[in-house]
Amino acid sequence: MKHTTAILVSALALFLSLAPPVLALPDDEVRNNESQRTAQQEPKVKPGSKDDIDAIGSRDIGGGRGLGNWYSLETEIRMGREYAQMIDTTVKLVKDPVITEFVNRIGQNIVRNSDSKVPFTIKVIDSDEVNAFALPGGFFYVNSGLLLVAEEEAELAGVMAHEVAHVAARHATRQMTRGNLANIASIPLIFVGGGIGYAARSAAGIGVPMSFMKFSRGFEEEADYLGLQYMYQAGYDPQSFLTFFEKIQAKEKKKPGTLSKMFASHPPLESRVSKIQRQTDTKLPSKLHYVVTTSEFDDVRTRLAVLENRGRIADEDKEKNKPSLRRAAKGDDPNGGDDRPTLKRRENYSD
Repeated sequence: MKHTTAILVSALALFLSLAPPVLALPDDEVRNNESQRTAQQEPKVKPGSKDDIDAIGSRDIGGGRGLGNWYSLETEIRMGREYAQMIDTTVKLVKDPVITEFVNRIGQNIVRNSDSKVPFTIKVIDSDEVNAFALPGGFFYVNSGLLLVAEEEAELAGVMAHEVAHVAARHATRQMTRGNLANIASIPLIFVGGGIGYAARSAAGIGVPMSFMKFSRGFEEEADYLGLQYMYQAGYDPQSFLTFFEKIQAKEKKKPGTLSKMFASHPPLESRVSKIQRQTDTKLPSKLHYVVTTSEFDDVRTRLAVLENRGRIADEDKEKNKPSLRRAAKGDDPNGGDDRPTLKRRENYSD
């Protein structure tokens, strides 16, 4: 028995002497290993892709001229400028320098933090309609109604970022190209003049082509996603884009017709809100600080409300000062008769 125990002790001692020593890892190395495992578990973002936020400004979001887009950037700018001139002559623009400079500054900050390859011209339209739209080539219009409904600067920035995204991704000319391809496939003998021919036919019917204003569901969802990135990159809280959608959704339910027809043609707000929330949670790294609103935004909104109220009062005064016309009653006629001319049929006399 003692001999067997001695053999087992000797074998165990030999095993321990041959086994490699187990060394404790430093804390830094343990943390590095854990971070490597976490990085391997997280989905990788392809450099330069639509999900690569760090590459904003150098990504090829809109693409160049080709089968998917028949229009060069130069043509796009020229086309947008022509339609912008039409709009400028048919709408009432807000001329107040404080308001226009503030809105332009917000927009240009977003443009600098976007993938847009064109400069932007931003104007404010005097309209109660809650809307904003951008023409090809960077001609951007914001309705005063949007400024008054937005309660935070980040809400306004979110809507503007969405429209900047349409221009950056060149949705208008890409959609026009799709329309041209559909025309070629359906009536090839009638199609003449390429993309410009289609634009001219559209413009002849409604002034500004609907392809500049009403985009496909896929393009709208892409503009939502890119707009989130752009407002985030510009320093604004992307959550404000969601709160604005929820707010106008409640307004529309309370008072149908609050939204402009163009805005209402977008994908349903319910689906947009859920998708934007998911993208905000999973695609955008959290920051310690965001811009939500500023005192300057509040001052501009107050100034705009005062100016618009003055305009309404002035219009009412004009109506009051107009002469009132009424037809005199029979009893008011001192001659007791009706002074209106009497028409009689001429009798035909035959010889």
